[in-house]
Amino acid sequence: MTADALTDVTGVRVGHATRRGDGWLTGTTVVLAPEGGAVAAVDVRGGGPGTKETDALDPRNLVRTVEAVVLTGGSAYGLDAASGVMAWLEERGRGVRVGPEPTHVVPVVPAACVFDLGRGGDFQARPDAATGRAAVEAAAASEPGGPVAQGCVGAGTGAAVGPVKGGVGTASTVLDSGVTVAALVVANAAGSAVDPETGVLYGELFQGRVEYPDARTHRAARRRLAQSAARNAPPPLNTTLAVVATDADLSKAQAQKLAGTAHDGIARAVRPVHLLNDGDTVFALATGARPLGTGRPLDLNDVLAAGADVVTRAIVRAVRTAEPVTGPGGSWPAYGELYPARGEGSR
Repeated sequence: MTADALTDVTGVRVGHATRRGDGWLTGTTVVLAPEGGAVAAVDVRGGGPGTKETDALDPRNLVRTVEAVVLTGGSAYGLDAASGVMAWLEERGRGVRVGPEPTHVVPVVPAACVFDLGRGGDFQARPDAATGRAAVEAAAASEPGGPVAQGCVGAGTGAAVGPVKGGVGTASTVLDSGVTVAALVVANAAGSAVDPETGVLYGELFQGRVEYPDARTHRAARRRLAQSAARNAPPPLNTTLAVVATDADLSKAQAQKLAGTAHDGIARAVRPVHLLNDGDTVFALATGARPLGTGRPLDLNDVLAAGADVVTRAIVRAVRTAEPVTGPGGSWPAYGELYPARGEGSR
C-alpha cells in the first residue's frame, strides 16, 4: 500500500509549517532526504526565480548529495527559512564534512521561493528561520512512507494559480522495473490550470480523466472568477516549484535530466508557463536504492517520462485540494467550489 505521495520514495519525508491569520497567509515545506543525503540536481525555467544554493547542484561542481530541499513562501525574503533547516541539520552532524570532527559540517540546503507577499494582508508576514526549523522538525517527526498533507499548507498556503487558489500537491508511481518516481509541487502560477472554454483542468485533459461541467456551472464559475480577479491586485510574480524524487541510482547529470524533463509536467497542467514573472524551478532527488539496468542507459527514459507524469498529477491535486481564501489580501475561489466534482476527480 502506498501513499501516492513523495514519501513513497523510501527515506524521503515531508514537513510543512503553515502561518494563517493576523495578516499571514504563507508557509514553508521541507523535503528531508534519508540520512546521508540524496543525489540532487535542479532545472530553473522561469524568468523570475528566487533560489538559494542551486549553483552547488551543477553536475560540474563538488557537492553531490544534499540532506534537504526547502520550498517556501515569502518571495526572496522567505529564503531565510533555509537557515533554520541548516541549523537543525548542523546540530545532527548532517552535511558536507569540512573538518576533522563529525560536527564540522556545512549542510547544503537548496531552496526556492514562491511569491505570496501580502496575500494575507501583511506584506511583511513571511517565513523566516523559525518557520524553516518548524517544517524540518515536522518532516523528521513524520511516519516513514506516511501521507503528505495537500492543499493550502506549507509553501502552498498563499499560492494561487491564475485566478483560483493553488497549493501543495503530490503523487507517485512505481515502474515495471520496481523503481519509484514521485513528485511534490507548490502550484502558484501566473498562468491558469483551467481551460477557459470548458472549465476542465488542463492536467486532467492530459490524464484522460475528463468530466466536463455543464454550461450553467461553467458560466457561473467564469463570472465568479472575473469578479475575484477584478478585486485582487495583479500578481507581479508567481512560481511553480517541484521536487521529483526517485529511488533509482542516478548520477548528478542524470538527476539534472530528470529535473529538466519534469518541467514538461508543469507545461501540461499550466498555460502559459515559464513566463518572465514565473520562477518555475524543479529539483530532483535520487536516493540510489535501486540500480538502473547495467549497460542500458535508455532505461533512464522510463524514469524521465514518469517524472513529468507525476508532476502533472501533483498539480491537479494541488488545485483540487485547495480551499477558498477571502481576506484583506484578496479573494481566491477554490476550483472545487466553482466546479463541484460529480465523480472522483481528485484522484
